[in-house]
Amino acid sequence: MKILNRYLVRSVISGALLALFVLSLLDWVFGFLGQLDGSGKGGLSLAQIFLYSLYTEPQRMYELFPSSVLIGSIMSLGAMSANSELIAMRAAGVSIGGVVRAVLRAGIVMVCVAVALGEWLAPAGENKAQALKLAVQAGSTVIASEQDVWARDGSRYIHIGHVLPNHQLRDVSIYEVNGANRLEAVIRAQSAVYVNKGWRLKQVEVSRFSADRVQVKRYAELAQSTLVQPTLFGLLDTRPRDMGAVALARYIGYLKSNGLDAARYELAFWQRFTTPLSALVMLLLAVPFVFGSLRSGGAGQRLFIGVLVGIGFYFVNRLMGQAGLVYGVSPLLSASFPLILFAIAGLLALRRLR
Repeated sequence: MKILNRYLVRSVISGALLALFVLSLLDWVFGFLGQLDGSGKGGLSLAQIFLYSLYTEPQRMYELFPSSVLIGSIMSLGAMSANSELIAMRAAGVSIGGVVRAVLRAGIVMVCVAVALGEWLAPAGENKAQALKLAVQAGSTVIASEQDVWARDGSRYIHIGHVLPNHQLRDVSIYEVNGANRLEAVIRAQSAVYVNKGWRLKQVEVSRFSADRVQVKRYAELAQSTLVQPTLFGLLDTRPRDMGAVALARYIGYLKSNGLDAARYELAFWQRFTTPLSALVMLLLAVPFVFGSLRSGGAGQRLFIGVLVGIGFYFVNRLMGQAGLVYGVSPLLSASFPLILFAIAGLLALRRLR
């Protein structure tokens, strides 16, 4: 039995990884071509577009992962069914429950792969992709590292602690130097917002340095004509896909403590857990499709339906996330509803096999 279990685990993992590779390759090709048509080129050269598409691919692989697991496992188990291997296993005393347990063991491995993609590879790739675009569009005047941003505006050096949506900045520090590279003034603001083609600093403290003293003044609001180009906000904005679960949890805490909307970050946080678990649910769904075809024929039709289910899960997952943000649904419910829905469907389908 151990040999059969290992064979099942190996077949399911290899099939899922193959499906993930094929779907990701197709996705990368279309993404690369989409960048080449000029709509998302953003001043990148051909080589830079190639690098950018490679950097962003792990995130798309992460989103395609559950569907790839379902499609790959159906294909691998379907091949075993076509070769009568599953019939031989049943004749050797392997129950459907035994097959499910072996498949779920493979699912544990796939969960680990999904966690690695979502926590390390995808955020790192997205950060590199954004840094590449930022370097092309802003040159050396802006440098972004995780959530921190450094910018240069003539003789001023600007540090931004947090870049928020809607052209908002938090924890802004401006360092003004003279021609001899000596510090003349430091402007610290709790926040800044871009309105009417200019910046408004709020809760400001201005420290000016002279030979014998430091003069400090405080303002409720202070106007600044330049700070960061608004056209760069799409690259500087802290996006959920750029962070792992731990970083998301910290950032959500920061947003809530400052009275800011954290819904899209909470959704991404819960999806860091539901996406890997979806691999197990997809494997539960694969077993009824394969064993159902053994009983009633029409294996090709059932496999085709299984592929549609996998693609359907991908779109339902994305739709629920966006609809939840628009209509104010709990991020936890938005992230877990597709998982629960398909898990119930898989368990009901398994029960019919018994």
